[in-house]
Amino acid sequence: MLPEGLKLTTVVDPMFAENTYIAYIGENKACIVVDPGLLPEETGSKLTESGLTPHIILNTHGHSDHIAGNARLKEMFPDCPLIIGKLDAEKLLDSQLNLSAPFGVPFTSPPADRLVAEGDTVNAAGFELEVLETPGHSVGHVVYVWKAEKPWVVFGGDVLFQGGVGRSDFPDGSAEDLICSIREKLYPMPDDTIVLPGHGPATTIGMEKQSNPFVRG
Repeated sequence: MLPEGLKLTTVVDPMFAENTYIAYIGENKACIVVDPGLLPEETGSKLTESGLTPHIILNTHGHSDHIAGNARLKEMFPDCPLIIGKLDAEKLLDSQLNLSAPFGVPFTSPPADRLVAEGDTVNAAGFELEVLETPGHSVGHVVYVWKAEKPWVVFGGDVLFQGGVGRSDFPDGSAEDLICSIREKLYPMPDDTIVLPGHGPATTIGMEKQSNPFVRG
């Protein structure tokens, strides 16, 4: 169950089952958008229908299915900053690195307005989000953690899924780093911490520590 104050809308791309999150607090009409994927028009419509204005666009990493909507959302909201981990920033500007070219549909994203690293905080739309570096799926993968209410919430990208983990067979992936990221960065969090993954349904740290076949607690 989400914290009482957190409001969440999810846009799911049917091609990759990628989750784009629109999050806001209470009755606030300022929001954040996390990992805008292949359905930016639908994301924009959801924002308009709800009367929401994004104050920041967050990328957990630079793979194509998580950045495909960056350009369109920046067109719709040109003053909205785009943020990504510093080690994945080059993927935004290179269709080979972001894996869109290998899929036959090369594209790039606008450059980031801000690069983040371990221990940084992102403040926007009433959120204070802690940045954790979680390499393994990509070298510059980060997650964003909201601790203002309980349970904590992790915008987790492609690190930990319900019953699974992110792929580590991409050019800058590492299975060892991925497992280390989960054990050292995510599993120490309270068991009721909610993980909002880049694909699939939400889960909790406690559930994955008990039953995830890839990384047990």
